[in-house]
Amino acid sequence: MTMMGKGELGGGAGAMRRAAIAIAVFLALAGLLFLLGPDDFYPWAKAIHVIAVISWMAGMLYLPRLFVYHADAEKGSVQSETFKVMERRLLRAIINPAMIVTWAFGLWLAWKGFGFQGGWLHAKILAVLLLSGLHGYLAGAVRKFAEDKNEKPARHWRIVNEIPTLLMVVIVILVIVKPF
Repeated sequence: MTMMGKGELGGGAGAMRRAAIAIAVFLALAGLLFLLGPDDFYPWAKAIHVIAVISWMAGMLYLPRLFVYHADAEKGSVQSETFKVMERRLLRAIINPAMIVTWAFGLWLAWKGFGFQGGWLHAKILAVLLLSGLHGYLAGAVRKFAEDKNEKPARHWRIVNEIPTLLMVVIVILVIVKPF
């Protein structure tokens, strides 16, 4: 099995540390905005929520696409080892934090703005729960690929790659149109 040298793909620990610092600064600024003007925080919370959703969706759309190519790479090859690093970093530095921020601000917005009332909101929360379940499935797949235990063909990952898009369409329609 070919192992990548520390410098070949950049410093993973450094990238993770920078991502954690960026998230901490982002959340500290959000907290400061809330403390300075709690009555004016709602639009800021919406903006933060949308930014987190975009980041989460970007990762959720990209990760299964990486799996498509990884599934066809020979185990132990340079390509396979590169995909492992990319998948792990994408999950840990972007997808996981973005999901946490999405949920935290989304629940606050649902409570503050709507008192958790409305059929559209309940349906949206269900769709976000399904997206979170898919997130868990993809996180498990990252672990399987890392251990060279993926048994799913590229075709499977091509199909899985469409699920976040479908859920996103449903969620956006529910939020914008509020059909019920």
